[in-house]
Amino acid sequence: MTPTTFERVPAIRHKLARSESEIDLARESRGYWDSALLALRRDRLTLAAFAMLLVTALFCFVLARPVTEALGIDPNDTDPLIAFEGPSVAHPMGVDQVGRDQLARLLYGGRVSIGIGFFAAVIIMTIGLALGSIAGFYGKIVDDVVMWFINTLNSIPFILLLLIISLLFKPTALTLTIFIGLVSWTEISRIVRGQVLQVKEMEYVTAARALGTPTSWLIVRHILPNVVPVAIIFSAQVIGGVILIESALSFLGLGVQPPTATWGNMLNKAQSYFTLAPHLVVWPGLLISLTVLCLYVIGDGLRDALDPTMRGKR
Repeated sequence: MTPTTFERVPAIRHKLARSESEIDLARESRGYWDSALLALRRDRLTLAAFAMLLVTALFCFVLARPVTEALGIDPNDTDPLIAFEGPSVAHPMGVDQVGRDQLARLLYGGRVSIGIGFFAAVIIMTIGLALGSIAGFYGKIVDDVVMWFINTLNSIPFILLLLIISLLFKPTALTLTIFIGLVSWTEISRIVRGQVLQVKEMEYVTAARALGTPTSWLIVRHILPNVVPVAIIFSAQVIGGVILIESALSFLGLGVQPPTATWGNMLNKAQSYFTLAPHLVVWPGLLISLTVLCLYVIGDGLRDALDPTMRGKR
């Protein structure tokens, strides 16, 4: 005899309860990084921003030479006879005021702008993590010295300091990267210091210290893993911020100097010809805006994925 719907209800409830318990068990067994990656895979906005940034970097760093060779264009070849010419078959994004191909300069300029952002961020994160961890862990006079240095550096207006450096030294891509990295690490150092001050008072750190764990191992094994998520989140925003700084300095004529192309100095040179050749302004400005926006969206998505209290709320 076939069981009725009412007779099947207990079995259905038992099956649902068992499936819910299996889901809860799977959640409990999933590690921190696995949960973060799962949350990140479900964040379509962050994935779209990452894909767009990856495509931009792919064209600038990998496909720039093949594309320009296939089209027969070069970023530094000039032809005054076709100055300000708009998009055409020979020059898909037009040419600038001296007849240089805009597409080639955008691709090669992206190498410099993104490269400055990435490598300056590496310097910033390295110095910030090291000094922040040391200041937070040792405290007392070490913390006082580090914080005094940070406060002194922060008392000088950031853009003024970069302007002075750019005027004193000939700004190349390498020197600009180093200078931006050496003066921009104070914010992440403060954040890391605060995290370390909080983490080092936790019970498991106290227990490890009581067992005689060496200080270096204590910092590397127990302190820094709790700071890494903050550093990962901040690093994406740092790269975007550095690209904006480089663009601002180049726009003022104090960044990387021509003929080396960057998105910033292309925008600087094009500002006088906006009504005559708007394509010279639109493309570098659009690439700067989209790249920085993608980096900020990625940083925001990483924050949501790495913070357990934010997962699933975006």
